[in-house]
Amino acid sequence: MTVTAPRGFRASGVAAGLKSGGAPDVALVVNDGPDATVAGVFTANRVKAAPVLWTQQVVRGGVVRAVVLNSGGANACTGPAGFQDTHATAEHTAAALTSASPRLRLGAADVAVCSTGLIGERLPMPKLLPGVRAAIRGLTRDGGAAAAQAIMTTDTKPKTTVAAGPGWTVGGMAKGAGMLAPAMATMLCVLTTDAVAGPDSLDAALRAACRVTFDRIDSDGCMSTNDTVLLLASGASGIEPTVEELTAAVTAACHDLAQQLIADAEGATKQIAIEVVGAADDDDAVEVGRAVARNNLVKTALFGNDPNWGRILAAVGTTAAVFEPDDVDVAVNGVWVCRAGSAAEDRSLVDLTGRDVTIRIDLHAGPAEATVWTNDLSHAYVHENSAYST
Repeated sequence: MTVTAPRGFRASGVAAGLKSGGAPDVALVVNDGPDATVAGVFTANRVKAAPVLWTQQVVRGGVVRAVVLNSGGANACTGPAGFQDTHATAEHTAAALTSASPRLRLGAADVAVCSTGLIGERLPMPKLLPGVRAAIRGLTRDGGAAAAQAIMTTDTKPKTTVAAGPGWTVGGMAKGAGMLAPAMATMLCVLTTDAVAGPDSLDAALRAACRVTFDRIDSDGCMSTNDTVLLLASGASGIEPTVEELTAAVTAACHDLAQQLIADAEGATKQIAIEVVGAADDDDAVEVGRAVARNNLVKTALFGNDPNWGRILAAVGTTAAVFEPDDVDVAVNGVWVCRAGSAAEDRSLVDLTGRDVTIRIDLHAGPAEATVWTNDLSHAYVHENSAYST
């Protein structure tokens, strides 16, 4: 159920002292396979962390042998010195891996770097670089679970997954519990496969998968500076699936991880699926779902177990989607509380005592549909984020 489920990969997770509590904070994933192709998707935020800028360059080359990840510091908004720290991390990782496994013969451009944590502070390199060396010593075929643990920040549990193809496998790990918004989240995700696939096939599969999974989770409407999703292929299975087969497996893995992320969102007591149907096109469906997901009045109502459908309809009305207000229907957990833009079934029939909530919005404007996933807005979310840096 981890990044080492596919053949050709080793991983590890160690404590380097980046986190004050002594928890694991450096992870490493290494591709030992005959191939080392890669694809990546990154944050759309114009303010990008140094490791994002570095890894974007690396991924353009189409080859990555290793991914080094740290929690305990985002290395974002740290200027040229922060970028040099990322470069130094890649150089150090490449040299140490080559020393440990001479057949790999890595250079800095073969190493992707990912960081997560507090924005605005440089990483403590005298701790990080020895941590990288410890992670190299700890590399094993069953080290995926330790790696997933090491990339956690405010997560309460590690997130891992596996999806099987005919004779080949996709594995993955992710972290993220806040700033979960489209263009990904404050999340890092490493996906691996032992399928044979070129960079173009990997890129097509990953972008298609992200579009309907990570890009449709929206916890709090906040976009991070560090979002990174990488897909590495080792080719160790010797099997080359079609792009459609690869996309299906990668999408399944991304969907599972995305659902784990939203389930572990900071302070969440509700896991909410917003299903928009009857839209003129996919973009309209997503826009409506996202508007409801980001509406604090809707989110606080659901935290209080209040099926206040008027707030939902008001959120729909802020969009540019094609619809007639007098045609819109809204259901909450199967009860159609709004029909044709007006009150319908008694809202007291809605049961919101459980964790799972489904809001279904029918625009009656076309054939398209989409689902956006979010969570409620609780006291615990405010508490956790009010003193995050201290």
